[in-house]
Amino acid sequence: MKIIIGADHGGLLLKDKITQHLKDKGYDVEDVGTYSAMSCDYPMIAKELTTRVLDDSANLGILVCGTGIGMSIYANKVKGIRASHCTDTYSARLTRQHNDSNVLCLGERITGMGLALDIVDEWLSASFEGGRHQRRVDMINELDEVK
Repeated sequence: MKIIIGADHGGLLLKDKITQHLKDKGYDVEDVGTYSAMSCDYPMIAKELTTRVLDDSANLGILVCGTGIGMSIYANKVKGIRASHCTDTYSARLTRQHNDSNVLCLGERITGMGLALDIVDEWLSASFEGGRHQRRVDMINELDEVK
């Protein structure tokens, strides 16, 4: 399985920790930046990652910023992306099982390193259940704009 990961300056340390964790577990990981602690614009990182997830360059994506909120807001504006901002393992598992989440968003400033790695593991180990959930995911995928 290939995972694309990206972060802004507020999520750099956690991104690097997750990247190494995933590589140690045998995942193919591609890092789309940022690579320094210098301030950068998170939408640029989220755009690169979501584009790659949608063009099948990767199976799933992980975005990290200070809180995870900005990344999730951007990612969820991209049609076909179902990004989930998770701060616990239960939500991480259910968002894959029920929502077929394809991007996980985390916050370095609000989630400790150990818990963040547990969230990533739980999210990656879960799979979409389909069934009644497929109808709901289809509704999300069909949504163009809410007025």
